[in-house]
Amino acid sequence: MSLRLRLLLIIGISLSVLWAAVAGWMFMDARQSLRDALDNRLAASARMVAGLVSQFPEPGDIAANSSKPLDVMARDGLACEVSLVRSEVVIETIARTAGSPDLVRADPGFSTHVYGNKRWRTYVLRQGNIQIATADSIEVREALVKELVLSAGLPFVVALFGTLILLWIGITHGLAPVERIRLLLARRRPGDDSPLPQVKAPVELQPLLHTIQQLLERLQGAIVRERRFTDSAAHELRTPLTGIKTHIQVAKLASQRPNESATLEAALVKADQGVQQLQDILQRLLDLARLEGQPIEMESSDPIDAVYAAIEAVQPLYGDSINRIVVQGAANSRPVRVARPLLLAALQNLIDNAMRYAPADTPLIVRIERQSDAAMQISVLDEGPGLDAEDRTQAVSRFWRGNPTIPGYGLGLSIVEAIARRHGGALELLERSGGGLEVRLVLPIAPQPTP
Repeated sequence: MSLRLRLLLIIGISLSVLWAAVAGWMFMDARQSLRDALDNRLAASARMVAGLVSQFPEPGDIAANSSKPLDVMARDGLACEVSLVRSEVVIETIARTAGSPDLVRADPGFSTHVYGNKRWRTYVLRQGNIQIATADSIEVREALVKELVLSAGLPFVVALFGTLILLWIGITHGLAPVERIRLLLARRRPGDDSPLPQVKAPVELQPLLHTIQQLLERLQGAIVRERRFTDSAAHELRTPLTGIKTHIQVAKLASQRPNESATLEAALVKADQGVQQLQDILQRLLDLARLEGQPIEMESSDPIDAVYAAIEAVQPLYGDSINRIVVQGAANSRPVRVARPLLLAALQNLIDNAMRYAPADTPLIVRIERQSDAAMQISVLDEGPGLDAEDRTQAVSRFWRGNPTIPGYGLGLSIVEAIARRHGGALELLERSGGGLEVRLVLPIAPQPTP
């Protein structure tokens, strides 16, 4: 169901119910007022007749001079009967309107009776020995009520349909800004990074426009990042592929010549190293893709245990120089809310980066401390060349490398930053006062299990 039709139904049904309730209330009040007015007419007619009868010298003379009641004319369908009360059981009619029912035995005051299969509303007034009874037909009254309903109900129905038509027009006009926004977005070409033009819209739609603009900006930023990632990945993958192809060609030529076994073996070794480099790049790209797509696992791990495991993992790459790593703050270690394989991968990347860029004769410090009651920080401090403010901002970008001459793929810090961000933490790169770089990994502390 469209929003326009839904609004029309909600407002139309609400107005219809409200108007119907008000109309019913007004109808009941008008019908009671009409009945009261007709009853008052009966009473007034009876009093008027009583006043006329009282002017006769002796009302009994009318009955004595006539063998049957005197017929009189009445207006507006009103029936009237004048009777002489001789005793409690003897009441003699002396005058009545033509076609009037027998009202002799009607109860004093207002009452409703059935005479000749017709219902009548009666009023009986007694003054001395004179009884005046007036009556009108209930059918006549109901006809008046029907006329009242038609006269009031027809304009109500017309007004209701007119209101619905005006509501449809008003809702259509009110939703016009939404339609303009829809057309604006529908006509927008893919890749268009220009901001949304100004749209004349009410205040209630301004937050929607602002949110759409922010969404487009984020989408455009994601597209730009993916383009950069694709370009960088293509460049990084092209280099080992080119090397592999070159070494295979050298090995092919060496295999066709005698006494070139050393060249053949060296070319195959270089090709194998290129394949390994290509495999490492692809593995790191897969790790990034998994981090961005997989749900967060609510596991915990011990930072100090992960630090020693990471040092042991990189030891085959650096041999005895790994001994320059100093671990501080083991007593401050608290479990963090990160799965152990992910924490191990993050620390291994941080230690590997520090070992690559820091001079071999300088110490490397891994410090564990509590940043707050809810977070732990693991800092890796080196005395290498460090990074300026701009480079520290770019260092977490994929395939960014501070020194292209040093082996690496430019994906380590990107993986660490993705792990921290996915678990509600952060990765900070800080300049050390004595030279070098401090890389600080902040992670949330795991909640303590309830006993």
